[in-house]
Amino acid sequence: MALVPWPWSEATPVCLHCKWVGRGLANALHQELLHLLPASQWCRLAALAVATGPGGFTGTRLGVVLARTMAQSLQIPLFGCGSFVLMARRRAPHLLQDHPEGCGLELEQTLGRRGWIRGRYWLTPHGKVEERQAPQLSTTMASQPGGASPSWLHQPAVVEPAADVVELLRVLMERRSSGDPGAWQEVVPLYPAAAVERP
Repeated sequence: MALVPWPWSEATPVCLHCKWVGRGLANALHQELLHLLPASQWCRLAALAVATGPGGFTGTRLGVVLARTMAQSLQIPLFGCGSFVLMARRRAPHLLQDHPEGCGLELEQTLGRRGWIRGRYWLTPHGKVEERQAPQLSTTMASQPGGASPSWLHQPAVVEPAADVVELLRVLMERRSSGDPGAWQEVVPLYPAAAVERP
């Protein structure tokens, strides 16, 4: 979780709260939010943003439901962004140093016996990230070619909480500045795989 003043510039420090709670998230989420910002201060919030997944089924669901509930109750904008998009945005500056003409990035998360979740993103020469294929479940080892497409750089989808939440703040600022109303009804969790593993 992170908190910044509105409007936020990169020069302003981020109040960041990262804590691993594992399976205790359902019990800890509200307390961790209150630790970051007491409920008496929620009326000061101007907008919210949340990562919509893919991620852990329970964590993704709880995070999105909490954000939607707060946005609706406080009548403020809510912006959702996919976790893989945040990872692609975070990696774009580094990858574009070696590929200044732009490049394709395929992010992949292994799901044990269930297969892989893969998403594809095009990084433009100007540093923008365009989603070409939303994360989806695959049960085959090889990537499925998407027709006449460029060579894709394959990298594991690894969450870096502190860096990804700062990237989420950038998404919020960009979308809010562009006039996006941030309708909470449109923010839904992304579940490319089943919640439980089946035999």
